[in-house]
Amino acid sequence: MGDNASSLLFFFSVTFFAIAAVNAQGTDGCDSDLPVAIAGNYSGLNCRTVWNTFVLRYSQSKDHTLTIVLSTVYATGWVGMGFSKDGMMVGSSAMVGWMGKTGVPHIKQFSLQGQTRSQVVVNEGNLLLSSDSEPTVMVDQAKIYLAFKAKFPERVTRQQILFAFGASIPVDNKLKIHEDKISMAFDFSTGSTSSSSSASTYPYNLKRSHGALAIFGWGVLAPIGSIIARYCRRWDPLWFYLHVGIQFVAFIIGLAAVVAGVALYNKLHVNVAAHRGLGIFILVLGILQVLSFFLRPDQDSKYRKYWNWYHQWVGRLTLFFAAVNIVLGINLAGAGMPWRVGYGFTLSVLLITTIVLEILLWTRWSRKTVDPPTF
Repeated sequence: MGDNASSLLFFFSVTFFAIAAVNAQGTDGCDSDLPVAIAGNYSGLNCRTVWNTFVLRYSQSKDHTLTIVLSTVYATGWVGMGFSKDGMMVGSSAMVGWMGKTGVPHIKQFSLQGQTRSQVVVNEGNLLLSSDSEPTVMVDQAKIYLAFKAKFPERVTRQQILFAFGASIPVDNKLKIHEDKISMAFDFSTGSTSSSSSASTYPYNLKRSHGALAIFGWGVLAPIGSIIARYCRRWDPLWFYLHVGIQFVAFIIGLAAVVAGVALYNKLHVNVAAHRGLGIFILVLGILQVLSFFLRPDQDSKYRKYWNWYHQWVGRLTLFFAAVNIVLGINLAGAGMPWRVGYGFTLSVLLITTIVLEILLWTRWSRKTVDPPTF
């Protein structure tokens, strides 16, 4: 029921934005007057339509105080404006406004310390809000208005700005992931803008690539290669070539996932110590498995059984920690339901297949009354 309600809220929110975007092509949002409740403290402002239905009204005083009124079409959820040093979300400070479920307006400053919900910290940030006028948020004629004043140490000219909106109403000041966003450079002296599309889209595309590569390499191919090695040995030597080939491809794809992860970390500088540490550990285990292929003793060697133990248990540890790290990564990234359901379904299929094949294997071994074969 909750998921259906969220889907409906998202649908109606996006519909409102889409309809208003069409109307905005023929009507400049700056033509409309501010609501009376805001106009008294926020008058004489410059105005610019900056993104879709987002209209930015602004002015700057001699003491470097920025007066801001951000407005856009509103149905539900939250709307935010962030100030960034490099056009990125992480490290920026944002003013976010919304109407609560009971109709109570909320406007808060958030410190965007990372991309997880716990790292979006309320009532913190680098914006020095003016004491002359309290931040205000209100909804009037299907538009939301966020009004605030922030003082800066020097005159603000070209500034990296973030705009975003989400369809879910925050609960306990916890923001859910945005439905859409943009990063741009806004010049408060001329009113000109330039979209920072590369800065805003590149990390997200890289994040998706990192996740997809990790899931396919470490989470799909590697388990399949292990299943073949354990349960398909009757088809000798086909099982061996399939096992080696699949695991080699899995390692290459997994390595690409690590490279993408390093690039993503260097771009975002987020605090993901556990995920990063596990990723390095899994890569080391994968390298050891590749090296073990070239150091494999002959079948009749007295060291072969020790190599078998090593190869099997390092492989199992690799698969276990890879699954843990994939789940951790999905949670850290705030990935949507398709990612969670997709990997959950894949993992379930692999586990059920392994259990069934293991039962059949032990049944076959018990009938033959011989020791199970080893690698």
